Amino acid sequence: MPTLVVVSGMSGSGKSGALHTLEDLGYYCVDNLPAELLPEFVSRLQANDNAPAKVAVVIDARNLGDLADVPAALSQVGALGANPRLLFLEARDEVVLRRYADTRRRHPLSHLGLALADAISLDRQALRPLRQIADILLETSELNVHQMRRRILAEFGLDGAGLSLLFESFAYRHGVPAEADFVFDARVLPNPHWDARLRPLSGRDAEVRDFLDGEPEVAAYVAQVEGFLDAWLPKLRTETRSYVTVAFGCSGGRHRSVYLAERLARHCHSNGWAEVATHHRELD
Repeated sequence: MPTLVVVSGMSGSGKSGALHTLEDLGYYCVDNLPAELLPEFVSRLQANDNAPAKVAVVIDARNLGDLADVPAALSQVGALGANPRLLFLEARDEVVLRRYADTRRRHPLSHLGLALADAISLDRQALRPLRQIADILLETSELNVHQMRRRILAEFGLDGAGLSLLFESFAYRHGVPAEADFVFDARVLPNPHWDARLRPLSGRDAEVRDFLDGEPEVAAYVAQVEGFLDAWLPKLRTETRSYVTVAFGCSGGRHRSVYLAERLARHCHSNGWAEVATHHRELD
């Protein structure tokens, strides 16, 4: 039976960011699934030998049916043997108003001819049945996207056997991530920025990887960081913590730090860490 997370909550509360984080954790994600189809969806997963092990679906105010029927749909899913967890996100009205003003996106209920404030109020009212049965309630008014991502990782990153690892890249000119447990400075390494061909690219691109792979200083740096992480990350398994953030910084946060975060994430995953995610602050 796949692990099932149902994501719901107010429009503008951060559901898209939550879904992207779950996707990074290996969840098969479905956005805006009609609630009445949820039991059939789960039943088909059960019948499929190749079904993903972890699934997340979003059900919110865009739903075509009555949201008051969602608890019944979840009960049907439970009767099939699944144990869904409902994650509900919300934010204060004034925060949602500001977010919509900043992004200039249309509220999903604006098609009803409502003013934005009225659409937010109706959204909150319609979602009340789901909020009341939520397993996890996440208030995002005071969270930025990075803090919210870490909260999601803390709740869903574990597989029950160890830590969840987040490898993050950043630019020093925008500050060091406050939540980082380990910080490595990549500014000592050769900089692809000074190659006109590589400047528009990022550390995710093959050309940048090939450039850095060919630098002896980078090879020595990576080997030393791998040795450090291999020696000390397992020690953290004995502590009462759910995840560890390893951050790499460089000047612009596009090339060296991204390359290192991706490479060390692959290294740890190949060494048996089941839950490994990456986040590139200046790119994502």
